[in-house]
Amino acid sequence: MNCTPTYRHNFPKTQLYSQDIRNLKKLPIKRTKNKPLIVFGGPPCQGFSTSNQRTRSLENNNNWLFSEFIRIIRLIDPLPEWIVFENVKGFTETEDGFFLDKVNEELTSLGYVVSSKRLNAMDYGVPQKRTRFFAVASRQGHFFSFPEAFLLNPIKVSDAISDLPELIAGSKENWRSYNEGPISNYAKELRGNLTISPNHQVSNNSTLVLERYKHIPPGGNWQNIPLNLMQNYKDSTRCHTGIYHRLHPEKPSIVIGNYRKNMLVHPFQNRGLSVREAARLQSFPDWFEFKGSIGFQQQQVGNAVPPL
Repeated sequence: MNCTPTYRHNFPKTQLYSQDIRNLKKLPIKRTKNKPLIVFGGPPCQGFSTSNQRTRSLENNNNWLFSEFIRIIRLIDPLPEWIVFENVKGFTETEDGFFLDKVNEELTSLGYVVSSKRLNAMDYGVPQKRTRFFAVASRQGHFFSFPEAFLLNPIKVSDAISDLPELIAGSKENWRSYNEGPISNYAKELRGNLTISPNHQVSNNSTLVLERYKHIPPGGNWQNIPLNLMQNYKDSTRCHTGIYHRLHPEKPSIVIGNYRKNMLVHPFQNRGLSVREAARLQSFPDWFEFKGSIGFQQQQVGNAVPPL
């Protein structure tokens, strides 16, 4: 699993099972007296994503991996006091809510009271529009009260990443000094006392792609690129609105997903996002270092639940 080296590096004392979850038959959990046990997890989400219309169905075997989440819960004796389940909002919609109903049924049959809600990370201190589905289940019969949105003025992209170093497409250097002092409380919080930070790698781009970047204004996308520069697309008029999207510095980011494939563009510089910039927009602290190839690092950032 490409996330294993990253997890081991950042949490060296945490016990980690890095094989296929379907092969896990015993869970060696040490319960702490008078402290509740919480199981948090999220099955693979790609099959439930609204951007995936090809395998968003009952026939996608990966969509059934939510049953492994339930199986892991059953391995714990006594059952954990709390369950937290996370997925993309499309989880609640796929096959008319079939998978959502199954999770509710399974947890209810185990004696849990389930509360659920869609939450937008932008409302909770993350500089990104990212709506996700959360279910919280209580073994003691408690209904969970989800926190209300507390940010009237969401954090902007410029507040989140402006202090990070200036880079060029293809930058391979990992550790870099900051460009300037933190310009926001958000950046200050994620920097801590660091003077340098990791993961400043940027995908390399062809001369043609770099030329396309020049035509995209803040908040714009592929539609701002002259058609003569888009001729290698079979039908450029059918591109997704997120393709070649340049982040607007005065607004929260759009969803950080597969940002290399979508060619997400830096708000000021004519290049893609660095791994660290994407991690900032996901609310990862700067001490957290991603490991593996740049492609694996980008995937790990995009797949993550924002820590904040």
